[in-house]
Amino acid sequence: MNSTFFTEAYAQLTVADLEAYHRAVFLNMEGELAAQKRVEYYRGVLRHVGQNVTIGGSVRFVNPQWISLGDNVQVHDRCTLIAQSEKGITLAEGARLKHGVYLDTESATTGYITIGKRVYIGTGCCLHGHSGLEIGDDSLLAQNITITPYSHKFADPQKIIYAQGGHQRKVTIGRDCYIGMNVSVLWSADIGDGAVIGAGSVVVQPIPPYAVAVGVPARVVKKRGETVVADSKLPSSRTAVPPVY
Repeated sequence: MNSTFFTEAYAQLTVADLEAYHRAVFLNMEGELAAQKRVEYYRGVLRHVGQNVTIGGSVRFVNPQWISLGDNVQVHDRCTLIAQSEKGITLAEGARLKHGVYLDTESATTGYITIGKRVYIGTGCCLHGHSGLEIGDDSLLAQNITITPYSHKFADPQKIIYAQGGHQRKVTIGRDCYIGMNVSVLWSADIGDGAVIGAGSVVVQPIPPYAVAVGVPARVVKKRGETVVADSKLPSSRTAVPPVY
């Protein structure tokens, strides 16, 4: 391989190619100047960019004209935000997306994601908004959480699963919730204000406000501020759970 291959390729760039080249450099490089230029650039591209916003390197915005960032929002390196409908993605004041968070509204007609004030979303979380996903103010999501408000139907073995459609609905996470790492929240579940979901849980049913729920499927074990309820009062392992996948 020619040791000057890329130098020679650079010399062949047109003016438009050079702009694309330098844009790619600034959108991906580290340093204070690059960080400042990213925010300046996105002020003219996103639907709204508030004050004191930070945008990390290698962040990907799809349909940026439908994405809004409030004051003091932080979007860390390698996050992906995909707004497939005009309802778009909104991050309210002080919301934080840590490294590698993935947000996708999915539907071109009904999809949207609204993240409230001061919400923290941890590294590697994957959140979808087919019919809407709303997260209330001051909620905390730990690492590697998946929220998918859609479930494929598969009853007819004569049809491929993709062709059978699915269940979908808006999912709501209340204010001041704490969702532990590696939790999955399915289309059939909302989480009430102040609720806590233990690490590794799979939430398939609505969780009431200020409840603490753990397990697969997640079951309420107590209310915040209470001691753990007696074993005799815990839901039985034989309790019927809707067939949600």
